[in-house]
Amino acid sequence: MGNLSENVIDQTMHPLDLVEEMIAMRDWTQERTRRDQLFAEISGRWCEYHGVFNWVDEIGALQLTFAFDMHTPPERRDSVHELLAVLNERLGIGHFDIGSEDGLPAYRHALLLRGGALSAEQIEDMVDIAVYELDRFYPAFQYVVWGQHSARAAVSSIMFDTVGEA
Repeated sequence: MGNLSENVIDQTMHPLDLVEEMIAMRDWTQERTRRDQLFAEISGRWCEYHGVFNWVDEIGALQLTFAFDMHTPPERRDSVHELLAVLNERLGIGHFDIGSEDGLPAYRHALLLRGGALSAEQIEDMVDIAVYELDRFYPAFQYVVWGQHSARAAVSSIMFDTVGEA
């Protein structure tokens, strides 16, 4: 896999062109349906995450949304909303939410670029952070949606401090 930052970035290129290049370098599935929208499937620790990158020209923002392939049954949505509140307290960047119609838990993040250019490193960081957070909290969603655990119990079961040295 090449390093995207080795490439000279043309500041006149569309931001999603750079995203498309980075995804191709990682051999992930993608589909550019419109100039301002790119769908992608990225490999995570637990599953494939399905998502979309949107460029919002009016505000100069790159938006990323990646969802778990996990529909939340209506009877578990209150518990998932509680989980979202607990998880979002632990996030420094981005947030989790759940689709009101499809019940899909998703991670969202936006990068504002007004007056500045998008760099390859920014895209790589944005995607790497998203995959990290999706992987980190996927088990908590599983515990709440399918294991019928409370949000606090689910988070407690996946959060632990490492003690000692390797």
